[in-house]
Amino acid sequence: MAGGHEMVKHDPAIEKWNSMRENAYKHFRFTPRNTFIALVGVVIVPGAVLYLASQTDNKWNFNGKRKGESLRIQPSQQASS
Repeated sequence: MAGGHEMVKHDPAIEKWNSMRENAYKHFRFTPRNTFIALVGVVIVPGAVLYLASQTDNKWNFNGKRKGESLRIQPSQQASS
Protein backbone atom coordinates (compact mmCIF):
# COMPACT_ATOMS: atom_id res chain seq x y z
CA MET A 1 0.00 0.00 0.00
CA ALA A 2 1.12 3.56 0.56
CA GLY A 3 4.15 3.12 2.80
CA GLY A 4 5.06 0.84 5.63
CA HIS A 5 4.06 0.80 9.24
CA GLU A 6 5.28 3.35 11.79
CA MET A 7 5.15 6.30 9.41
CA VAL A 8 4.03 8.60 12.23
CA LYS A 9 6.67 9.94 14.59
CA HIS A 10 5.54 9.39 18.18
CA ASP A 11 6.05 12.27 20.59
CA PRO A 12 6.87 10.92 24.07
CA ALA A 13 5.16 13.87 25.78
CA ILE A 14 1.90 13.25 23.91
CA GLU A 15 2.09 9.51 24.62
CA LYS A 16 2.61 10.24 28.34
CA TRP A 17 -0.33 12.67 28.37
CA ASN A 18 -2.56 10.11 26.60
CA SER A 19 -1.58 7.45 29.13
CA MET A 20 -2.37 9.81 32.01
CA ARG A 21 -5.79 10.66 30.55
CA GLU A 22 -6.65 6.99 29.94
CA ASN A 23 -5.80 6.04 33.53
CA ALA A 24 -7.12 9.10 35.39
CA TYR A 25 -9.97 7.14 36.99
CA LYS A 26 -7.47 4.85 38.71
CA HIS A 27 -5.92 7.74 40.65
CA PHE A 28 -9.00 9.88 41.36
CA ARG A 29 -9.73 10.96 44.94
CA PHE A 30 -12.46 13.13 46.38
CA THR A 31 -10.60 16.17 47.66
CA PRO A 32 -12.48 19.18 49.07
CA ARG A 33 -12.21 20.91 45.68
CA ASN A 34 -13.47 17.86 43.76
CA THR A 35 -16.32 17.44 46.24
CA PHE A 36 -17.38 21.06 45.77
CA ILE A 37 -17.28 20.78 41.97
CA ALA A 38 -19.30 17.54 42.08
CA LEU A 39 -21.94 19.07 44.38
CA VAL A 40 -22.30 22.14 42.18
CA GLY A 41 -22.63 20.08 39.01
CA VAL A 42 -24.86 17.32 40.36
CA VAL A 43 -27.02 19.03 43.01
CA ILE A 44 -26.96 22.84 42.92
CA VAL A 45 -27.24 23.54 39.17
CA PRO A 46 -30.05 21.00 38.52
CA GLY A 47 -31.80 22.18 41.69
CA ALA A 48 -31.68 25.79 40.51
CA VAL A 49 -33.04 24.82 37.09
CA LEU A 50 -35.85 22.81 38.72
CA TYR A 51 -36.73 25.72 41.03
CA LEU A 52 -36.84 28.24 38.16
CA ALA A 53 -38.88 25.88 35.99
CA SER A 54 -41.42 25.23 38.75
CA GLN A 55 -41.76 28.94 39.51
CA THR A 56 -42.59 29.84 35.90
CA ASP A 57 -44.63 26.76 34.94
CA ASN A 58 -48.09 27.60 33.51
CA LYS A 59 -47.65 31.34 34.02
CA TRP A 60 -47.04 32.40 30.41
CA ASN A 61 -49.07 31.90 27.23
CA PHE A 62 -47.60 32.97 23.89
CA ASN A 63 -50.47 31.68 21.70
CA GLY A 64 -52.04 34.38 19.54
CA LYS A 65 -50.83 37.35 21.57
CA ARG A 66 -50.70 40.76 19.97
CA LYS A 67 -48.73 43.86 20.75
CA GLY A 68 -49.82 45.30 24.07
CA GLU A 69 -51.50 42.11 25.34
CA SER A 70 -50.17 40.48 28.48
CA LEU A 71 -48.35 37.16 28.15
CA ARG A 72 -49.44 36.11 31.64
CA ILE A 73 -52.21 33.52 31.79
CA GLN A 74 -54.06 35.53 34.44
CA PRO A 75 -53.03 39.19 34.07
CA SER A 76 -53.10 41.27 37.21
CA GLN A 77 -56.26 43.35 37.64
CA GLN A 78 -55.37 47.03 37.44
CA ALA A 79 -57.72 49.64 38.83
CA SER A 80 -59.16 51.55 35.89
CA SER A 81 -60.15 55.12 36.63
